[in-house]
Amino acid sequence: MIKTSDLKDIDFTDPSTIRLISTAYIDEPAMAPLADDADDLAILEEIEGLTSARLTAALPMLGGLDPAVLLTEAHGYGWTYVNAAFCYTRVTGNRFNGPERGAWYASYGETAIETAQAEVAWHLTRELEATGVFENITSYRELIAGFTTRFRDLNGRTEEDALCPDPAVAYRAGQTLARDLLGSGENGLLYPSARYDSGQCLVALRPHMVQNVRQGETWVFEWAGAPVPTLSKR
Repeated sequence: MIKTSDLKDIDFTDPSTIRLISTAYIDEPAMAPLADDADDLAILEEIEGLTSARLTAALPMLGGLDPAVLLTEAHGYGWTYVNAAFCYTRVTGNRFNGPERGAWYASYGETAIETAQAEVAWHLTRELEATGVFENITSYRELIAGFTTRFRDLNGRTEEDALCPDPAVAYRAGQTLARDLLGSGENGLLYPSARYDSGQCLVALRPHMVQNVRQGETWVFEWAGAPVPTLSKR
């Protein structure tokens, strides 16, 4: 099985990687209609934040996650979204994280948005397939983030189990590699998308790697009886 030491260690810089998250978690500030300008809105948001479940509720401290690594308000906009990516996980984990610790996944390069859309569509279609009903409308917002760091590189190794399109094969191998990366002090991994030809993805294994988070476009995914969704920009 592939190990950290088998992979190239490369410099990676990209100011505009893309992650899609449901707008249910990123709606516009409820206080916006009450504010005359940005300063007023900031004051109202600070007051609202005193009772905001998103800001005040205790995040689940998973067994593999030290609370000291999480971001704080001092890190700027998006810190709560970054923390949530590491604190909330699937029971099965994902390609490069187990159920004990989350990670920040994003796409990059010339086809970043198409890759992000393909990844989201595949996973949500899989969930709908489990119900047998392909009827759903979900809106997703782009979270754009920058990186200037060093990552290990899995590109060019398509034969590796960790890159298999089948989660039953990929997740076991990928999660084993991720544990080795973390144990070796690595920041994350670059890898080819399993859902979009020529698409490029990354997984950041440490919260502080995710920089300059801001919002982008909103996309609506609609399933209307078929397993392939239509996409439109809101």
